[in-house]
Amino acid sequence: MVAKWIETLTGSLEQKKKYRQDKARIEGLAEPYAAAAKAMHRYLLVAGGITDGDTLVMMLGDLADLWERAAVDGTPVRDIVGDDPVEFAEAFAQAYAGKQWLDKERGRLTKAIDDAEGAQRK
Repeated sequence: MVAKWIETLTGSLEQKKKYRQDKARIEGLAEPYAAAAKAMHRYLLVAGGITDGDTLVMMLGDLADLWERAAVDGTPVRDIVGDDPVEFAEAFAQAYAGKQWLDKERGRLTKAIDDAEGAQRK
């Protein structure tokens, strides 16, 4: 019962556990894969805009999988991200259809314009 109350305030404890495990996997990578994965991880958290915890955890787990596989295979970092790492990271994030923080603001803007239009008609 206490766990449910805590999760109501802080979010899923299982998600936090999985996030920490995936973060540790990234930390444990050999260089240069660790540096590339950490940079991409940070970018996805800052610019990815995903607010749904399950989607975010899945995306970051897949990110760890990607870089672990690259390290095992010895794939050069640029062969993974290409010439434009930002484009790669954004395409990677777009593959995860979750609610984004911007969705809320888009809805707010649309509602405000609709309300303004309704007030103007009166």
